Amino acid sequence: MTREAMRHADAAWLRMDHPNNLMVVNSVLWFDDPVSDEDLHAVLGERLVGRFRRFRQRAVEDHGTWWEDDPDFDLAHHVHRVELPPPRGRRELEKLVASYLTVPLDRARPLWQLYVVDGYHGGTALFFRLHHCIADGIALTRVLLSLTDDGEQYVGVVADAPEKARGLVREVAGSVVHEAVQVATHPRHLVDLATTSASDARALAKLVGLPFDPGVVVRRTGPDKQVVWSDPIPLDRVKAAGHATGTTVNDVLLAAVSGALRADRERRGARVHDVRVLVPFNLHPLDQPLPSSLGNRFGLVYLNLPVSRATPHERLEEMARRMSAIKRSAEGTVAYGILDVIGQAPSVIEKVVVEVFAAKGSAVMTNVAGPREPVTLAGSKLRGTMGWVPMSGSIGLGVSIFSYAGDVIVGLAVDTLQVPDAHLLMEDVVDELQALTSAASAP
Repeated sequence: MTREAMRHADAAWLRMDHPNNLMVVNSVLWFDDPVSDEDLHAVLGERLVGRFRRFRQRAVEDHGTWWEDDPDFDLAHHVHRVELPPPRGRRELEKLVASYLTVPLDRARPLWQLYVVDGYHGGTALFFRLHHCIADGIALTRVLLSLTDDGEQYVGVVADAPEKARGLVREVAGSVVHEAVQVATHPRHLVDLATTSASDARALAKLVGLPFDPGVVVRRTGPDKQVVWSDPIPLDRVKAAGHATGTTVNDVLLAAVSGALRADRERRGARVHDVRVLVPFNLHPLDQPLPSSLGNRFGLVYLNLPVSRATPHERLEEMARRMSAIKRSAEGTVAYGILDVIGQAPSVIEKVVVEVFAAKGSAVMTNVAGPREPVTLAGSKLRGTMGWVPMSGSIGLGVSIFSYAGDVIVGLAVDTLQVPDAHLLMEDVVDELQALTSAASAP
């Protein structure tokens, strides 16, 4: 059977699975109307499996790490219909997603699964699970958006597309981009990272030299997880708050998360201190078609959230200052190209390095700007979407921010040993956003 060597960085993600923290990207998309089996299978066959060979290949570890075609590939092995208990609302869907966060993917088959949830708010929800070794979060976001009607503009897989089509790919891909690329790094630093070799000792030195997060003492994870996401928040409200205070949308959202973490610690009688989060950002050329092989290519920013500041205004002011400092300096940035080296190391060495990564921060945060206009799949309008990247090592909090069609949704994935009540923490985030936006609109 023909084999294709797996890139070392992707192999590192494959071997990084831990029983309590799987390296699986989980995404939920919900639609206004039911989506039939026939329509869905046609979309998946043409736009997913037909375009990207990783979705029909399995990962094999045998004197090396390889991709090989699954000789028994069948969509029926990967697409499953499930039902929610009444009233089939968001709480029930959140529980369904959380129940799968520690369920491993079948290594004998291609590393993805799709659960079709019928009757969710009278329509359909799609719950995707994809292993991080297939691709990073930004690439997977473009892949999922490419499943929609007119989805070619998000993926641009036709290399010889006419100039007008290539221009559309550039325009749309630029809007489906990690916020950190726009507000947390300088373009010069992106060039530096993109050209850094995998064995660059400077990148590793930055990581090793970074102090451990002060909140990390002895941190445990368990099998019990929770996921939750907010109601849609009008993006114009957040933009207005940023405009009124001379800050950015990202500053406002991160300041709200900072205030929520402070409220959570005070409520539990825990010590209040700043929290360092790991923020991945894209290094794939967004104006170029996605390769069929996909893969991982992203950088990392370590960002200290101003949890110790006492008021919403002080947190927003300090958040803007810290983000501005990151723009002017590359010191907080580490190239994930060193995963290429980690992927060649013995498993015991890889485990140590992953724990070092995790001990430098307490959470993982992603911020993705999605389509500005509504999109459809098989004629059904996409109402909303949310996704969570894996929490490596002993990290127990994932924060996701996704904007789509004029709204922004905040999502949390938590380990209950570290955050006992995700819904309460989400209420804190919404309250903080309300305080920031209300203050900005006040005379």
